[in-house]
Amino acid sequence: MNRFSKYAWLVVGYNLLVIMWGAYVRASGSGAGCGSHWPLCNGEVVPRTPTMATIVEFSHRLTSGLALLLVVGLVVYAWRSYEKRNPVRFLAALSIFFMLTEALVGAGLVLFEYVALNKSVARAWWMGAHLLNTFILLGCLTLTAWVATSGQRLKLAGQGRLRILCLLAIIATLVVGVSGAISALGATLFPVTSVAEGLRQDLSPTAHVLVRLRIYHPIIASVVSMLLVITAVAVRTWRKGRWPRSFSRWLIALVNFQFAIGLVNLLLHAPIPLQIIHLLFSDLIWMVLILLIWSGFSSDYGEELQPVS
Repeated sequence: MNRFSKYAWLVVGYNLLVIMWGAYVRASGSGAGCGSHWPLCNGEVVPRTPTMATIVEFSHRLTSGLALLLVVGLVVYAWRSYEKRNPVRFLAALSIFFMLTEALVGAGLVLFEYVALNKSVARAWWMGAHLLNTFILLGCLTLTAWVATSGQRLKLAGQGRLRILCLLAIIATLVVGVSGAISALGATLFPVTSVAEGLRQDLSPTAHVLVRLRIYHPIIASVVSMLLVITAVAVRTWRKGRWPRSFSRWLIALVNFQFAIGLVNLLLHAPIPLQIIHLLFSDLIWMVLILLIWSGFSSDYGEELQPVS
């Protein structure tokens, strides 16, 4: 790897940590730790008498701010290191765009008070939008690092029906991610102490809509898991090569492991540490899926897009 690709992977890893910390903010009910103020925290630049919720939320804002600066550095570094029309530049530009929209969605959650114990349906919509933006941002960052590392250029022409299958896999993964975000929100707002109690809540006609939606996530996840395994096998069969084969194996392994984590998460009534691990593996599955498709549709496995300096 060149110096740029090492920096790009560092940015990817750091953003994963920020995402995990954001999940803890939501799961611990600390989202209102800075009140309805943004970018200030309780009307102050630095809170002087913070509660634990304030410390958690304020630290998330600080780490998110650093993530923004790192992505700005990624864009500047890409523009200085690569020539025009290089996909690394384009992917880095997409990364900063979705980093900015990520900040705007996060600000909206705070300003409209869709945090802490807010149980409105509107909050579920915002959470879904937040998850979608986070996934797209993470995908752009991952591809920026990967293209800088491998030099692969995307080639969609001549891929036949495989393009449709991969597109379905991408859309399905986003859908299961959104349903997972809503399910996790329901688990936070309406905790249960047993599986039986959870089922009674889920099936009750008088239950809150966020509770009734929880039952759909395991069903959606099961269907999407099968689709991802089929996609992994199809790409590996269609395009021979080291990276399609490796990413295919990784994707199948991650899907199986995630299914087991989800089952344990359900049986243990979604404890916070397991929620965070579950989200981490969702992100990893998304990243590997994107890498599998990119490497499977790559025009030349040996092509190198080296930086100009």
